[in-house]
Amino acid sequence: MATTEHPPSRLRAWMLEGLSDMGKGVQQAPHAAPEPPHKGQRWWRVMCLTGVDYFSTLGYQPGIAALAAGLLSPVATLVLVLVTLVGALPVYRRVAEESPHGQGSIAMLERLLSFWQGKLFVLTLLGFAATDFLITITLSAADASTHLVENPHLTSTLHGHQMLITLILLALLGAVFLKGFLEAIGVAVVLVAAYLALNVVVVIAGLWHVLTAGHLVTDWTGALTTQHGSVFAMVGVALLVFPKLALGLSGFETGVAVMPHVQGSPGDTEERPAGRIRDTKKLLTTAALIMSCFLIATSFITTLLIPAPEFRPGGKANGRALAYLAHHYLGNTFGTVYDISTIAILWFAGASAMAGLLNLMPRYLPRYGMAPHWARAVRPMVLVFTLIGFLVTWIFDANVDKQGGAYATGVLVLISSAAIAVTIAAHKAGQRNWCVAFAVIATVFLYTTVVNVIERPDGVKIGACFIVGIILVSLLSRLARAFELRVTSVTMDSMAERFTRDIASRRIRFIANKPGRRDKAEYHDKIEQIRADNEVPETEDFVFVEVTVTDPSEFEAGLTVRGEVLHDRYRVLTLESAAIPNALAALLLHVRDVTGRTPHIYFEWTEGNPFRNFLRFFLFGQGEVAPVTREVLREAEPDRAKRPRVHTG
Repeated sequence: MATTEHPPSRLRAWMLEGLSDMGKGVQQAPHAAPEPPHKGQRWWRVMCLTGVDYFSTLGYQPGIAALAAGLLSPVATLVLVLVTLVGALPVYRRVAEESPHGQGSIAMLERLLSFWQGKLFVLTLLGFAATDFLITITLSAADASTHLVENPHLTSTLHGHQMLITLILLALLGAVFLKGFLEAIGVAVVLVAAYLALNVVVVIAGLWHVLTAGHLVTDWTGALTTQHGSVFAMVGVALLVFPKLALGLSGFETGVAVMPHVQGSPGDTEERPAGRIRDTKKLLTTAALIMSCFLIATSFITTLLIPAPEFRPGGKANGRALAYLAHHYLGNTFGTVYDISTIAILWFAGASAMAGLLNLMPRYLPRYGMAPHWARAVRPMVLVFTLIGFLVTWIFDANVDKQGGAYATGVLVLISSAAIAVTIAAHKAGQRNWCVAFAVIATVFLYTTVVNVIERPDGVKIGACFIVGIILVSLLSRLARAFELRVTSVTMDSMAERFTRDIASRRIRFIANKPGRRDKAEYHDKIEQIRADNEVPETEDFVFVEVTVTDPSEFEAGLTVRGEVLHDRYRVLTLESAAIPNALAALLLHVRDVTGRTPHIYFEWTEGNPFRNFLRFFLFGQGEVAPVTREVLREAEPDRAKRPRVHTG
């Protein structure tokens, strides 16, 4: 069914390099070129790949917590840690079991819904996922530029140029992915090890100063008691401000997405990679425990050691609380080293998010017919995401605080969807206790999401923009690709092959029939009608073709053709497909290629308004079948002499 194509230009060939390797449901490393199959990496090394996203939030999370909760920042952070370990961690350990190939919670929910409602639901989740990953890229770049601009050695030179620096970092990220990002895991291990080691030094120095200046703790506890009165009031306020700290939950979705990189055990199978699941659970648990310890310690020392005005916009600790402590207590030399490490891991967090986008979008959109073919290739998508990153950076003025709401919204929606997915999975498995537990967790995350949206509507606004953009572009793409062949392969059973061989000795004539009662009268009357409408001699015989529409929202699939003889006389080929015209066109081209003869197919006109019939085809895979079949054939085979013949009477 291949058609004659002109050789692509060098630029087009370079842009589409690796096209066939994307979007096949396997997590791709962020490479521009195809990569040979790998045996995976030890789980702790892969943890660093997700850790550049998760751990890098230490660059701005303590400052955000201080702005949101003030003196209650350590208490609110304890609530965050509790939700992480008791809520998010069990949810994503279950997601790893249910989705061991890196598809994540979106794929779990996709299996629950079919037809268009399922596709629209997935597109909505993809919109929030795009919000999560793209804001990760832009927010990380903005925070990296903040660390660069506020460095004492550079502040006089770079002050006022944060927007330009952020755009340069985004452009550099895009350029690296256009070139091809190799050895991602090895780089991540080095960055995470260095960054965590430097943070350990900062935390120890901070705790030492807190302990040696004993009045800091008493002053803090006294101020807390004065402000809030009782422990219960403190906990209540901490629970209320918790949604503003939700950025500390980022990284779990990425942790599942990198599962295919985990080595696992020698006995793992593709159907049940038990070792990979076990090691991914270790990955998720270890990352959550490490991050929890750092979150508690850093929120404590930053709250006690940094004056409150410095956390506010324009303050020296805004977006860089730990860097402020590094410079203040360990000197500008160590502080500069810390800045370099922070800038590097924040930039690489953007690389991790870009890799997540390149893994996620090609997996769904082209398969739904809701993106052009080039959306499966890395380089065109890198250009698209980089340009969107420029736009988001400009809209939010390269400000970390302004992007926090959008980031938290994306994170919380994905975690909530994961909690709902595992609740349903536990219910189907008959695990009542787990079902109740996951339902409670899902309720907590849904509440947090709603509160975050109410308090910071910018997040849902930017998420809605992504959703509307994805759905609009997807529907336009689906419309533009409506007349593609859309059949990846054609397989015929032995009876269908026998019919094809037999009829190839004469003129190949098919009758497209919409199955009804399938009794003897139906097939007899249909043949008589076709002969009368098209003046076909009675000596000619026919083979009926009947297509049953399965899920019309699907776009690409293989086609299986089965043959049967009804009423000891009528030969019938039966097919199942998402769209009748595309399936018929694929069958005709396959028969032509197998037999070397030009097949003919006969239709009767469909009654009704042509526009309404086209909408029926676009949405439900049927409608005005005859002209659409001819149009699919015309696009698939530009040579009229080789094109199967379509007759309509």
